[in-house]
Amino acid sequence: MLYKINHTTCYDYDEGVTFCHNIAILKPKNIIGQNLVNYNLDISPAPIVFSEREDFFGNTVTRFSIQEYHKQLKVTATSKVDRNMALAPNIDFFSDAKKITLSETLQLLKQVDPKSLEARQFQLESVLIHTIGQEIKDYALKSFKPNRSVFEASYELMERIFNDFEFNTTFSNVATPITDVMREKKGVCQDFAQIAIACLRSVHLPARYISGYIETLPPPGKEKLIGTDASHAWFSVYIPTFGWVDFDPTNNQIPKDQHIVVAWGRDYYDVAPLKGVLYSSGLSKLSVSVDIRPEGGYPTQQNKTDTQHQQQSQQSQQQ
Repeated sequence: MLYKINHTTCYDYDEGVTFCHNIAILKPKNIIGQNLVNYNLDISPAPIVFSEREDFFGNTVTRFSIQEYHKQLKVTATSKVDRNMALAPNIDFFSDAKKITLSETLQLLKQVDPKSLEARQFQLESVLIHTIGQEIKDYALKSFKPNRSVFEASYELMERIFNDFEFNTTFSNVATPITDVMREKKGVCQDFAQIAIACLRSVHLPARYISGYIETLPPPGKEKLIGTDASHAWFSVYIPTFGWVDFDPTNNQIPKDQHIVVAWGRDYYDVAPLKGVLYSSGLSKLSVSVDIRPEGGYPTQQNKTDTQHQQQSQQSQQQ
């Protein structure tokens, strides 16, 4: 499936801004099963400083500074991505990997091969997932037993979060602790991914946060509106002898072609689409529009989105 993606973030400032420095992570990854055909980042006003590099996790990070007075900042990322999960390794063909238990996984992770060493950093606490409480540990232990398959337990964890948590775009923002999300059992895709990661790390499994997009469908008989899609998030667990396996607890499915990967890290903090600092006074208004259009027709699977949460997340980071 070939997708065209337009992601526009616009800040309107009441009093104007004299200087701002920003970090954007908006460029989709080139990975097995996903080919970035082209990408363009348009910034207005034009930045005086602009650089692009890969971060520690292999994500493309763009840094830019604007050093002129402006009352609006507009950042538009335009991408074309060819997504074909049939090209990626499929764990269904690695039956032995699907059978590896929690105890076996933890033992295999003690090896010093490059893949195990790289995965072990995702066992550790991170900025937004730290001091994991007993409530989260107890929730994880309902699925994860020493002699149970890690794949099977992770799949069940995804299903339980889907069934136990309410999708609510007004409850949380990036500053909401995962303990509050766990207690209230509500949130959005970012929260569900981070709850799952906290559960996995509580039993010492490597887990990472995936940031990306998911293509959505209009209601039956209705025309798809521009800007109705959203950024999305899910989680991934490392299984020795196979690699990383992704799970989407918001939609209760293993990600497919309509899941487009932009970046991954320890939690949302590592992969926020846009964050920065500025010199100004007064209030600002944020608007975000994400539009995903496949060439050759739409997928048949409808999915939940959280555009409003995307707006809240980016607004919290732009301080």
